[in-house]
Amino acid sequence: MGGIAVLAKQAGHTVTGCDANVYPPMSTQLEAQGIQLIEGFAAEQTKLNPDMYVIGNVVTRGNPLMEAILNKGLPYISGPQWLAENVLQGKWVMAVAGTHGKTTTSSMLAWILEFAGLAPGFLIGGVPENFGVSARLPQISPNDSNFKKYQSLDESARNDAQRGHANKDDVSPFFVIEADEYDTAFFDKRSKFVHYRPRTAILNNLEYDHADIFEDLAAIEKQFHHLVRTVPQQGLVIRNGKEASLQRVIDKGCWTPVEQFGTDADWQATHANADGHFDVMYQGQLQGRVTWDLMGEHNRLNALACIAAARHAGVSVATSIEALGAFKNVKRRMETKGVVNQITVYDDFAHHPTAIETTVAGLRAKVGNARILAVLEPRSNTMKLGVMKDALPASLAQADLVFCYGANLGWDAAEALKPIAHKSQTFDDLAQLVKAIIHSAKAGDHIVVMSNGGFGGVHQKILDALN
Repeated sequence: MGGIAVLAKQAGHTVTGCDANVYPPMSTQLEAQGIQLIEGFAAEQTKLNPDMYVIGNVVTRGNPLMEAILNKGLPYISGPQWLAENVLQGKWVMAVAGTHGKTTTSSMLAWILEFAGLAPGFLIGGVPENFGVSARLPQISPNDSNFKKYQSLDESARNDAQRGHANKDDVSPFFVIEADEYDTAFFDKRSKFVHYRPRTAILNNLEYDHADIFEDLAAIEKQFHHLVRTVPQQGLVIRNGKEASLQRVIDKGCWTPVEQFGTDADWQATHANADGHFDVMYQGQLQGRVTWDLMGEHNRLNALACIAAARHAGVSVATSIEALGAFKNVKRRMETKGVVNQITVYDDFAHHPTAIETTVAGLRAKVGNARILAVLEPRSNTMKLGVMKDALPASLAQADLVFCYGANLGWDAAEALKPIAHKSQTFDDLAQLVKAIIHSAKAGDHIVVMSNGGFGGVHQKILDALN
């Protein structure tokens, strides 16, 4: 929703927004864009008299502002529908779907297109370091013959051009979007991604998540099938060939060419070394070698998907490989927050057991035998329900010590972590959690904090305490 607000602002609208909790990096991005943030959902906000209320899926019936909107018959629309009607219409939409890796993969793909001079628009659920913002409208391509004309415009005319007032042939047709399977809004229970109608669709992976809205994996597979139904015959579906769940999605019906990445697929990553570098193979032929800073098989798979998608948009594989070498990743994706007394503190968005396992494994590959201290907040709706609590111990197997913040859970975190009780501690008090981490940490350690929320600013609390 923060990214949609940015796009609306760039399109020339006056934008305000409200939420119960707004925290960095999104809060700072919105403030930098001149978007007023209002804490809470007071009914009095109707006095702002906007032309349209764009509703996110966090808003439910009983929300004071939503009730006032309904009682007064004021105009409202979901974020995905507003986006589809006002931004995506007529664009070559490149959608990245999957249980894990959507943000990183979307950022990679947008960067490859940018590096290739295609100047895409994008909407991403994080802040890519290569761009510094989570969303923007398509730009005039520097490779376009109209670019010199654009450079000659004054500032006001440039702004009009980038808001879409220029000849549409001058502006990039490409838009990269993180395509989420979560439901759209309280009044639209379809998955968000069915609104986007992509021409290029990446299906990165698929496993059970969002236990608050989906009964089982089959229910999510059905939603992915609905997405596949919207991809045109002249489009492309790019799927992880290692995932049986995605094969079932395709088997439900697909009217679009499909390319696969992973083991025994069209696109493969081979000869990976300890630094994360790897060779790119397409249909058995070497295409080049990616030399970058990212670690882990998951990132190699993300890269293959992006190379395939960019190729569909006309970007050579060689250009994509070169672009990946300059990719800087995303804030809150193994982001180094600081180093104190030879102790490194990272921030990561992992919250699903598979993502936690992947994050710890990637860090292990990077640091070798050095100690890893995993700090976890099971905060997502699925984790709060306890559906996946039994998978937590195995997901943390490669961590040397585990510190879990168990406040506000409907289940006993200490009981769930009993299989690794010899190396885990659970806390309901944030200050005590930080104190225990500091007591255990020593030079050479790597502390990775994993949460999909603000976690009470625990990263800075740890750094301050270490100091």
